[in-house]
Amino acid sequence: MTALAILNARLLDPVSEYDGLGSILIEDGRIKEVVHGAGANAPEGLEVIDAGGLCLAPGLIDIRVKTGEPGAEPKETLKSAALSAAAGGVTTIVIQPDTDPAIDDPAMIDHIQRRGAALGLVNVRAAGAATKTRDGVRMAEIGLMDEAGALYFTDVDRVIANSRTLQRVMSYAAAFNALIACRPADPWLSEGAVATSGELATRLGLASVPAIAERIQLERDLALVEQTGARFLVDQISTAGALETLARARAKGLEVAASVSINHLCFNEIDIGDYRTFYRLDPPLRSESDRQALIEAVRDGLIDAITSAHAPAPAEDKRRPFAEATPGAIGLETLLPAALTLHHDAGLDLLDVLRPLTSGPATLLGLDAGVLAAGAPADLVLFDPGAPVVIDADRLHSKSKNSPFDGRRLQGQVHGTWVGGLRKR
Repeated sequence: MTALAILNARLLDPVSEYDGLGSILIEDGRIKEVVHGAGANAPEGLEVIDAGGLCLAPGLIDIRVKTGEPGAEPKETLKSAALSAAAGGVTTIVIQPDTDPAIDDPAMIDHIQRRGAALGLVNVRAAGAATKTRDGVRMAEIGLMDEAGALYFTDVDRVIANSRTLQRVMSYAAAFNALIACRPADPWLSEGAVATSGELATRLGLASVPAIAERIQLERDLALVEQTGARFLVDQISTAGALETLARARAKGLEVAASVSINHLCFNEIDIGDYRTFYRLDPPLRSESDRQALIEAVRDGLIDAITSAHAPAPAEDKRRPFAEATPGAIGLETLLPAALTLHHDAGLDLLDVLRPLTSGPATLLGLDAGVLAAGAPADLVLFDPGAPVVIDADRLHSKSKNSPFDGRRLQGQVHGTWVGGLRKR
C-alpha cells in the first residue's frame, strides 16, 4: 500500500479552518498524520513530494454528476466522467439516476458502484431514483437501495408533482434517515420554458418561467418536510426568493440542506447573448441579483454543496435552435477554477469556497472524506489558486464538449489528485 509524504504545502482544511503551511503523511490509503507549520521531515522509506507552497486540500466531492452510462454511452461513460473528475481534483462523484434504465433498484446501485470501483480512478457512488423509472407516481425501492449504498434519492430534473407520492416517499425515507432531494420548479409554470421571465427572454422571444416558480414549489416541498420529518436537499437552488424560503425553514429547525450549480454562481441570463446554446441550462440562468444572492448564500454558509451539475450532451444535441437544444453543461474538469472565481472576483475566503466543495457534501452524505485529519481517506487535491488557465473544451476529458466556460480565462490549476493515497493526475 501507499506510503507518501507531501511536504511544504499550504494546507486548506475547512473543518478545522486551518489555512497555513504544513505537511501530510499518508499510509495505507489514509492520512496518518497532519503536521502544521514548516520544516516537517518525512520518515525514511516514504515517497516524498515537495509541494513548494502550493495549496493542498481535501479532494472535491461532486454530488450531481450525469453520465450516459448505461443507455447513452456516446454522451459520457463512467470512465470518461471519472477521468474528467480526476483531472479537475474531484475525488468523489455521485451519479444521477436518470440513466436508461433508471437507477431505481438495488441491483442498479450495485452495478454502478462496482463498475466505478473497477475503473480505479475516483470514488464513484450513486443516487437512487425516488420513484420507479422516475415516473413521479410509484415509490421506488428506497430501503433496499439505501442498504445497497445509495447516498440519496431523487428524480433529478423531474418534479414529483403529486404531493401524496412525495409525502409517501418522505415518510418512508424518514424511517431510516435517508436523504431526499428535489429540484424546486412548479411544473405548470415551468412547462416548456427555456429562460427566466424578463426583458431579455421577451426580446429574444423565448418561452420563459417566472423566478417565483422555484419558490412556490419549494414552499410545498418544505411543508411536507415539516409534516414528515424527512431529511431534505433543495437541489440546484437558483433564486433569491427560494433562498429566503430556505433560510426560514432552517430557522424553524427543519433538517434542510441546499446545493447550487457552479453555472448559476458564475453566469446570469445575459450570458445567453445571441442564443448561445451552451448556456441553455435547467434551471435556466437567472438575473444578476439572483446570482449575487447565491454568492452571498455561499459566503454565509446557507449553501451546503456547490456542484458541477455535469450534464454531457453531444454537439448534435446542442447545435440546434435555442429552445430545441438539450439543456445542461459539462463541468467536472472546470469546477475548481470556476469556483475560485468566488475568491478572486467576489472576495470569499478560500476556506469558504472549499467548504461546500468538500466537507459540506461529505457531512450531508455521511462520508468520512472532505477533511485533512488523521484517519481520513487520503483523497487530496494539490493546486495553484492563482495560476491562469484558459479553458479549451476540445481538450477536456469528457466525451461531450458542451462547456459554457470554453475560451474563458480562469485561475486555478490542478497539479495533483490523489484517491486513497494513489495519484490519479
